Amino acid sequence: MNTIYSTRPIPSHAIDTLRDAGFDVVMQEERRTPSKKDIIHALKKKPYTALISFLTDSIDEDVFAACPTLRIVSNYSVGFNNIDLVAAKKRTIVVTNTMGTAGVAVAEFTVSLIVALSTRLVEGDRFVRAKKYKGWDPYLLLGKDVGGKTIGLIGSGDIGSRVGKMMIQGFGCSVLYYDLKPDEALNALGARFVSQEEVLKTADIISLHVPLLPTTAHLINRDTLALMKSSAFLINTSRGPVVDEQALIDALATKRIAGAALDVYEFEPTISRALRNLPNTILTPHIASARVSVRESMAKSVADSIITFFAGGIVKNLAE
Repeated sequence: MNTIYSTRPIPSHAIDTLRDAGFDVVMQEERRTPSKKDIIHALKKKPYTALISFLTDSIDEDVFAACPTLRIVSNYSVGFNNIDLVAAKKRTIVVTNTMGTAGVAVAEFTVSLIVALSTRLVEGDRFVRAKKYKGWDPYLLLGKDVGGKTIGLIGSGDIGSRVGKMMIQGFGCSVLYYDLKPDEALNALGARFVSQEEVLKTADIISLHVPLLPTTAHLINRDTLALMKSSAFLINTSRGPVVDEQALIDALATKRIAGAALDVYEFEPTISRALRNLPNTILTPHIASARVSVRESMAKSVADSIITFFAGGIVKNLAE
């Protein structure tokens, strides 16, 4: 019997599906984030052949060495920068993710951040809660229009493309985007495929939708921030280290750019006090995909990948 270890609980329907398919499933029952030492300790207890990991788990050669029977790692996440793919390949361990499960949710969340930052919605909430509201004032917390603005997308995959479509169709915005290749669906709506430099220089609101790779780490840095308009906003719902956080703090503090809305952070879960104290920011706790429907879909994807792999079928969502 193939035995699966999950580093955290996942929705019960996926566990039932795996057990009905003949798998022995063992889970860490607590929701807390396990350390790499915890994972290694757990994997040494049985000859596990499959591992369900999470974005917060560091899965590397040390983990693989602790469980030489491991044949597949199914990451309960769209991203997979927490897994050493080179080490996995050397051991012929297959790695999968949950691509395609969170696109709508993350895109909608991104659009909500754009609207909230532009309209100063969160500032208004803080203002009322601080008991500063003394009555209507025509000059209180004046925001910016969203409609008609130029949206700049860096990355036009599933999520970036959806954001572009929502901003064009819902708000009448113009969209400029940069990626490795054009997106015909975006182009059909009037979006323009341009250089990254043009996106940075021209857009009123720049939204990041790239995976974390060596080529995208600190993609947004002092030099790229210097290209942006002083009135521009930066939105990041991709991965924290895509942005040089100190460079962003300095740009926000000196009003080099007007504001930022972040759902992910370079040193997550640590968020610097300097960033938290900036008034021209919206900071959310990595919840862009946090919906019941998404978590259910992710669990199904994880279970399907493992079942298909051991049945000898064609595994979708290979992390490569």
